[in-house]
Amino acid sequence: MDINYDQIYARARSMRRSLTQEERVIWELVRNRRFRGHKFLRQHPLIFRNPAGDDYRYYILDFYCAEKRLCLEIDGKHHQTQLVYDAIRDQTLQERGIFTLRIPNEEVIDLRLVMRKIEAALNREV
Repeated sequence: MDINYDQIYARARSMRRSLTQEERVIWELVRNRRFRGHKFLRQHPLIFRNPAGDDYRYYILDFYCAEKRLCLEIDGKHHQTQLVYDAIRDQTLQERGIFTLRIPNEEVIDLRLVMRKIEAALNREV
């Protein structure tokens, strides 16, 4: 199966234009190296081929710091109905050395808490 990069990147661009309010708050916190000098990308696609090379999978990460191999996911209510999908996604990323920090929407109102969680995730051993 061929990878349709144009379609994947178009979807990511569309998602960047329609951030949730909570994602906007976090983006303002981490954009332009504002958070401890670390570079974060928003709605960043990661594309993986399976070991046989005949299929691929991709995920669009809410926020991604490549230097620290950290994915920040801001989880709205719909994530409560896709726990299995999220667990598989997190496992797939973990197998590739990427740590996922999930922050529920409800926590975004407490920026100090969110900042402590992000700081701890950035300081973990990579």
